[in-house]
Amino acid sequence: MKILTILGARPQFIKAGSVSREIAKHKEIEEIIVHTGQHYDANMSDIFFEEMQIPKPDYFLGIGGKSHGAMTGQTIEKIEEVALKENPDWIMVYGDTNSTLAGALVASKLHIKLAHIEAGLRSFNMKMPEEVNRILTDRVSNILFCPTDAAVQNLKNEGYDNFDCKIVKSGDVMQDGAIFYKNLAKKPSHFTLHTDNFILCTIHRAENTDDENRLRSIFEALEEIAKQKQVILPLHPRTKKILEKTHTSHSHPNLTIIDPVGYLEMVWLIDNCSLVMTDSGGLQKEAYFFGKPCVTLRDETEWVELVECGANVLVGADKGKIVEAYKNHSPLTTQHSHNLYGGGKASEKIIKELLSYE
Repeated sequence: MKILTILGARPQFIKAGSVSREIAKHKEIEEIIVHTGQHYDANMSDIFFEEMQIPKPDYFLGIGGKSHGAMTGQTIEKIEEVALKENPDWIMVYGDTNSTLAGALVASKLHIKLAHIEAGLRSFNMKMPEEVNRILTDRVSNILFCPTDAAVQNLKNEGYDNFDCKIVKSGDVMQDGAIFYKNLAKKPSHFTLHTDNFILCTIHRAENTDDENRLRSIFEALEEIAKQKQVILPLHPRTKKILEKTHTSHSHPNLTIIDPVGYLEMVWLIDNCSLVMTDSGGLQKEAYFFGKPCVTLRDETEWVELVECGANVLVGADKGKIVEAYKNHSPLTTQHSHNLYGGGKASEKIIKELLSYE
């Protein structure tokens, strides 16, 4: 069996690494990894792949920095060239990037079986390009690997029981990765921790960074919280520039803004913080994996089960709600007895299902 894996963003490589390590146990499977370059990162270097113990891509397409239409169109063209050359049995895609959709369309047009990992997720916000990508990818997939019961139910609600596809609750490959990388975590050394009891915060979504009022409200809340506890905030240079442009205050010494950190350093920060505050989808789950309560700086989340079980609270960008959630975060629970995400066995189940697929 030959699998063509399409990856376009750094988080996708981290997720795919767990599946690739499982594939390596099966001599009957050959995996060809394609890095589209959609979210090209200088840190995606040989050192990154070696540190993360991830197979290096077989192809790098170098597509990035373009509009949604141009990027998706060129990615389809390039992936098609690789698919025609490699003639895979499966194309495997992850998540909801433009690269994911491009791989799905190539598989559909060339009649190659398509496996979608992280299928069935819905934010129910069609203004998000990610929502469009995941819905369209799901619709042309042969096998849909859903991380949660909620994802399975979303597909059933949309009539997927009547489509020619297989729905599998696989669990979440991110939990597989969290378990693996916890033992490789590195303490960041380029800033000072004032205490071993700190909050980890990340802000990157356009809905927050591109809205001056939302961004100011979030930072006013963080300033208030920093009076009581150190807040560590790895911040992308683009967001830093927006802060400077809008003159948003971030002067409190306990609000420690640092450059983005590597994944192994981020794992250390998650594992050692007391609370996560974020607008990231992935970090909401990683907080749960490491037993940390999470306050989500968004109006909705794909990971509704985390809210339902009490591990996560949605606060949007409302200063009062953010501060209140910080004050009340102790009752937030991380009930691992729920075993929401497969307990670290997702990759194993995915490969078993692919090998048995008829």
